[in-house]
Amino acid sequence: MEERTRAYLRGRFRDYYRRTELTPPPAANEREWGYIPWTEGPDTTMVRHRSLLELGNLTDFLVRKRPRHVYFSAGRFRDPGAGSMNEKDWQSADLVFDLDADHLPNVTLGEDSYAEMLATCKDALLRLLDFLEDDFAFEEMEIVFSGGRGYHVHVRDDDIRHLEREHRREIVDYVRGIGLDFEELIETETVAGIGRKTPTERRTLQIEGGWGRRTHDHFMAFVDGLLEMDEADALDRLQEFDGIGEGKAQATLNAARNNREGLEAGNVTVHTAVAQLAERFASKAVERDNAPIDEPVTTDTNRLIRLPGSLHGGSGLKTVRLERDELGDFDPLVDAVPETFEGQEITVDVTDGGEVELGGDSFTVPEGDQSLPEHVAVFLMTRGRAEKEKE
Repeated sequence: MEERTRAYLRGRFRDYYRRTELTPPPAANEREWGYIPWTEGPDTTMVRHRSLLELGNLTDFLVRKRPRHVYFSAGRFRDPGAGSMNEKDWQSADLVFDLDADHLPNVTLGEDSYAEMLATCKDALLRLLDFLEDDFAFEEMEIVFSGGRGYHVHVRDDDIRHLEREHRREIVDYVRGIGLDFEELIETETVAGIGRKTPTERRTLQIEGGWGRRTHDHFMAFVDGLLEMDEADALDRLQEFDGIGEGKAQATLNAARNNREGLEAGNVTVHTAVAQLAERFASKAVERDNAPIDEPVTTDTNRLIRLPGSLHGGSGLKTVRLERDELGDFDPLVDAVPETFEGQEITVDVTDGGEVELGGDSFTVPEGDQSLPEHVAVFLMTRGRAEKEKE
């Protein structure tokens, strides 16, 4: 990035912060703060180990330093400005989840557009929230668009802030479905049958919530699909599974036809063949419903995370706090475009052209000198695809 470009972006980031009042996180004075300035060269320089007391008024600091990126720590410390982690004296930490479109298994880099990647990431966010709200019943949550290619969720419930890394790892494993065992989803109870001298066991899939519900939802969707087929097609479909031959396929189809209500109630162990089939859907549930979070972020009790309301120096977009009911309508390529960068055009030299979707419009940007809407030009400059030209 050329110095003219850096100088322009520094100035416009300052203009944004002059017009924006940012809300710091809870216990801001107990957190470490850090930022990345607009330094020369390909390497980024992180300035960290700062307390809010050292930075001073947050808005004044951002206007004065106009950083490329600004962060605060998930951890809370007795002395957040100390130069080493041991000296800081860790007290507690938010539980932070990071979803990045670059790391999602169903995103193809170089093929999916920026808008497509963000849409896929929002779907992953909704799956994550399903875990956090329904399975864990967390209440103190803050949802944030990162300003780049993903979302952050900060959980601040009192009973989780003191969790050590290994306990946070267990939460990671759960939402990712790592090590899920179908037998752990089965509830066993002893029942006394009429006319029986000895009690027997009834084994049912736990369908009220958690991975049992997810497994059951996929299994019953498959069962209902079978019941809509003619018998020959249904038997062929069942035999596509490894280990299911003609006999097991027929037994499974009969159970689906004769005991759908029982299967709906979770009685998937009514027949060995049915139980073996249902077990296959635990792995399918993991594949389709897991939340592909960035694991090191959640387990790191000292992690620095981007400040909501700040600008992302790799896109020129805002980092946006979101209410739960705002997610459905939120379009990051419209709603995260700073008003400061709208309403005028500037001249840039585009070095890497192509399609750009931003601000509700789609642009085909050729290479070379040209005048572009400023929010598009800032996006290209921050991503290293354009340089500022003299007006």
